[in-house]
Amino acid sequence: MSFRVLAPGLLTTLQDAGRHGYAALGVGSAGAMDDVSRRLANLLVGNDAAAAALEITLRGPRLRAEAPCLIALAGAAIEAHCDGERLPQGCPVALRAGAEIALGTVRDGARSYLAVAGGFDTERALGSRSVDVNAGIGRALAPDKILAVATAAPRARQLWRTLETGGGAFAAARWALHPAPWRDDPQRPIALLRGAQFDALDAASREALFATAWRVAPDSNRVGYRLDGATLALAAPCELVSAGAVPGTLQLPPGGQPLLLMAEAPTTGGYPRLAHVAAIDLPRLGQRKPGDALRFTEISLPEAQTRYLARERALAALARNVAERLND
Repeated sequence: MSFRVLAPGLLTTLQDAGRHGYAALGVGSAGAMDDVSRRLANLLVGNDAAAAALEITLRGPRLRAEAPCLIALAGAAIEAHCDGERLPQGCPVALRAGAEIALGTVRDGARSYLAVAGGFDTERALGSRSVDVNAGIGRALAPDKILAVATAAPRARQLWRTLETGGGAFAAARWALHPAPWRDDPQRPIALLRGAQFDALDAASREALFATAWRVAPDSNRVGYRLDGATLALAAPCELVSAGAVPGTLQLPPGGQPLLLMAEAPTTGGYPRLAHVAAIDLPRLGQRKPGDALRFTEISLPEAQTRYLARERALAALARNVAERLND
């Protein structure tokens, strides 16, 4: 089973749960920018939550299913059609062999995710199928590329038979996830924990970090977001030895324009580390695009952990409910 890429879209890459355990060798994690949406897409087709899905940035690809399959779309809303008919999001969709799907502009966010039952069966690099564009590990989709698909779980194959496309290009399940609990509210601030050098900022900059309406700069990407807004400054010059960096680290380069590291973050950095985005809000950041506004609010470590665990419990409950639907 496979898909053929007819047109690649703006930036479409395979992403799974990430490449972990190699930071000491200078290899970052990569993975999905909005990992919650990637997990949701996989749940809908009966995959393991860690399976790879296509991350579609701003404008999507055109693909042809070379064999019957079950797919799902999650994340930001996207213009999606199959053989000219609108393709629904947030539910399992059975495609017949030869069906062509056209994924257009992403709306109300930056990224959508497409999962297929069985998962994309590409070669792993250091235990992960995630493409790291900056590090040159794997590549974005290109025309005529063949994306192999592994064998789907029995419950997914049964659902495909239940849906029965008949003479149409596709058939969708009669149920769907409500998107509201899982989509970003751009008006809600991003939660920050103080970093090692937060107190090195001068008083005005400490206040400005949380008072400024920041904007994602045009030269932002999967490595990091440059933030336009106030110019931050240290109270005194600060000489630092390079230290570990992770997605979500907020650094301060010499020019005073904050830099927020994202999925393809380097593993070390020498700039002052002002703060860290709480893990609960990293997927929300992954849905911001150049020009989008954002604000920060401070959060304590216990509150950040509590919110994260609450989300994971909600996802686990949803996974059980979806599994019951797939097994009906």
